[in-house]
Amino acid sequence: MLRTHTCGELRNTDINKTVTLCGWVQKTRLMGGLTFIDLRDRYGITQLKLSATIGNTEGYGRECVLKATGKVIERESKNKNIATGDIEIEIESIEVLNSSITPPFTIEDETDGGDELRMKYRYLDLRRNSVRKNLELRHRIAIETRNYLDKLQFLEVETPVLIKSTPEGARDFVVPSRMNPNQFYALPQSPQTFKQLLMVSGFDRYYQIVKCFRDEDLRADRQPEFTQIDCEMSFIEQEDILQTFEGLVKYLFKTVKGIDIPTLARMTYADAMKNYGNDKPDIRFEMKLIDFKTVTGGANFKVFDDAEAVIAICAKGAAEYTRKQLDELTEWVKRPQIGATGLVYARVNAEGTIKSSVDKFYNEDALKKWAETCGAEKGDLILVLAGAEERTRKAASELRLEMGNKLGLRDKNKFSCLWVIDFPLLEWNEGDPNLLASLAGRWHAKHHPFTSPKPEDIELLNSNPGAVRANAYDVVINGVEIGGGSIRIHNKNLQAKMFDILGFTKEEAQKQFGFLMNAFEFGAPPHGGIALGFDRLCSMFGGADSIRDFIAFPKNNSGRDLMIDAPSEISDEQLKELNIENIIKKN
Repeated sequence: MLRTHTCGELRNTDINKTVTLCGWVQKTRLMGGLTFIDLRDRYGITQLKLSATIGNTEGYGRECVLKATGKVIERESKNKNIATGDIEIEIESIEVLNSSITPPFTIEDETDGGDELRMKYRYLDLRRNSVRKNLELRHRIAIETRNYLDKLQFLEVETPVLIKSTPEGARDFVVPSRMNPNQFYALPQSPQTFKQLLMVSGFDRYYQIVKCFRDEDLRADRQPEFTQIDCEMSFIEQEDILQTFEGLVKYLFKTVKGIDIPTLARMTYADAMKNYGNDKPDIRFEMKLIDFKTVTGGANFKVFDDAEAVIAICAKGAAEYTRKQLDELTEWVKRPQIGATGLVYARVNAEGTIKSSVDKFYNEDALKKWAETCGAEKGDLILVLAGAEERTRKAASELRLEMGNKLGLRDKNKFSCLWVIDFPLLEWNEGDPNLLASLAGRWHAKHHPFTSPKPEDIELLNSNPGAVRANAYDVVINGVEIGGGSIRIHNKNLQAKMFDILGFTKEEAQKQFGFLMNAFEFGAPPHGGIALGFDRLCSMFGGADSIRDFIAFPKNNSGRDLMIDAPSEISDEQLKELNIENIIKKN
């Protein structure tokens, strides 16, 4: 080893030891006849003290790599901000292992580099303490996940990365096969069918911390390649899954964050949509959505009278919002991504009187009914949206979250976890941009086509498919879906029925999923599982909104790796070898 110690481990107990350190120059300070260098590695920073007789101090620029040998001495001017702040190294010899040009941004916690620049030079960004700590946190969560599952006799099994494309769900990334002209692999959106086949094989407890790939539009919590904690169990029911993986969530919070999480609340999908307007509610605060249609009718206010839905929320303590703040809020809800046409408000003043933006239509008694309906008290602000049911409920959900932010109710250091259960088995797809165009105008699976319906709802598959509930569940933390899963179909006939409802012909079902259907004929056990978004879990534990800084080499919002400039064009010779040119000409 070139070094005897790291730059983060020396203490007072090491005084008088002769040590050798290696690392990068964080900062150099010239003070008379002495030079002080902050030497950094991933473990910390140690100060080096050089006399003018040791080396060429002008050659120790930022980020050059040094090897330094010397004696550990007590530091005169101690630095309580770093773990090694009580000591320094009195240098006897120093060697430049490699020089460095001036970095494009400052490699410090508070850097001057923008996102795009730091992604282009990600290998430099990874030297920063804040990013390094994120990856150390990711490592810790992975280790503890394996520890927990290993104690429960889960077996980690790797599944293939080159698989078959299946036209269900999000778009696949496809990979041409040189040895099989005109044919393609797909990168897995999840190991779903393989883990079910492992259950058929008798591996009754499987897990994998696995890469998955989806060619979909990106945002802060999505990447084209992502990692999930993928698990499956045999001979279980839904309650067994909930207990096992609630245990994992509580274990990770305790071992990684030192936080005791109470028993996870449970909420049906129907209640989540009714009270919060979405299926991943943030329950750190109340402010539930309230149906206002019954208390706003009969006042000849067309906006409310003609609306399919009138939804209100009560923002506690926000009655002092100024007209300017309310106007800004009105413009906020009108943004295309929110979709509301306007905003009505009513203040419950400190003296108990109620003033609204629609006093022309509603008198004091009518407004008191508003307050009673939503539990508004003195000092509270009532906000009301109206319009089409689905759009208004979605907009009210977003408004609730925005007010939660403005009122400081979404504390990142507070964690509220719950299970959302009893999802619909199916959804009617009018044309979701994240799904293949061929799926428009037909039913598609809310989770995936292998999810089992509730046994008591199976009869509805023929008469009312939209009313069938799934044996499915999501785990939600602070309004973020961290993971989800289901009890699977393990009966060939029921699986065939599911494919039929989803619009597959018998031939298509056999071509795409015949291997799974055939496996079910060889004694498939009852089974189910879950997949937790590993990147999202890491960012949640790290108190961040974006998953990027918890991934060593992430893509940007366009799905590009700015550092290696990917994706990129390939040569004509490669295209010819892959036979892609001929496929394009044929089509």
